[in-house]
Amino acid sequence: MIDIALFGLGRIGLMHGKNLMRNRNFNLKYVYDKDQILSKKIAKKLKSSSINNPSFAYVDKSVKAIFISSSTSTHIKFITEAVKNKKKIFCEKPLDLNINKINDCKKKILKFNPRIQLGFNRRYDPGHAFLRKQLLSGKIGKLEKIIITSRDPAPPSKKYLKQSGGIFRDMTIHDFDLLRFYLVKDDVKSIFATASNISDKSFNKIKDYELASCLIKSNNGVQCIITNSRHCSFGYDQRVELFGSKGMLISGNKKENEAELYTKNSTNQQKPLLNFFIDRYKEAYKLQLNDLFMMIKKNKKPLSNFEDGRRALIIANAAYSSIKNKKSKNIKF
Repeated sequence: MIDIALFGLGRIGLMHGKNLMRNRNFNLKYVYDKDQILSKKIAKKLKSSSINNPSFAYVDKSVKAIFISSSTSTHIKFITEAVKNKKKIFCEKPLDLNINKINDCKKKILKFNPRIQLGFNRRYDPGHAFLRKQLLSGKIGKLEKIIITSRDPAPPSKKYLKQSGGIFRDMTIHDFDLLRFYLVKDDVKSIFATASNISDKSFNKIKDYELASCLIKSNNGVQCIITNSRHCSFGYDQRVELFGSKGMLISGNKKENEAELYTKNSTNQQKPLLNFFIDRYKEAYKLQLNDLFMMIKKNKKPLSNFEDGRRALIIANAAYSSIKNKKSKNIKF
């Protein structure tokens, strides 16, 4: 088993902690949160030890990896210290909200040739991953268009939204990464973005958006369309379509089960869509840990890395620039 330390014990951190505890490849040796009362409480739940300073995990040579799921503003600091102490790293997205801080970090850690896995869990979803496998095998010929639909059941709290960096840096950033996953050796060239508030005007007060759409063009001319909503009355709506010269691939929504009910009054009645991202991507989060294990054990390159996180934020920033200037924005990585 590999000793690992978990930093950050909020909703997503607790989920990761439970998955690490259940995974036979890992021993969750330490947990840390700036809220020490919470840290001690979660440590008991996860059968781990609470530490009051991250340095305990850095200097412990038995700890091979640091798992970062703390607030975004702490990510770069934790990454830099972990790399200096020769630890492998998992870090939740986004790396940071400031691209200059990310670029500075990249320069500082480059000489260490670190292994860093980014929390872009959608790459690990079996359906989404199958699309890429089929694409690479040539099943649909040349890729011509990518269409991604991503709608949350309900928006997070306004407190969270105020510090999230906005819809493109918090929500759409997953979709920016996913389309790059499908572009493979190609990459994003330009973006035109639009966003608005129709049903929930409270977003105006925090200068954020409930609805967003992006038209993206790749260097090879692939057209990419992303549509987002912070609310969706029928559940967690997550769909991907890849259209090629010889066919099409679709990764659809997930429900509790695929049963259908037919009666004299109605037909094709089905269970509603899953209503929570942790449920929708439950399998993806587990597979993500398998990739982390191989990165630590075999020094294998992870499916999502530091550079993927950096480029996703650059695209997100370009989306805001497009909205501000009301025109397409060219992207330079």
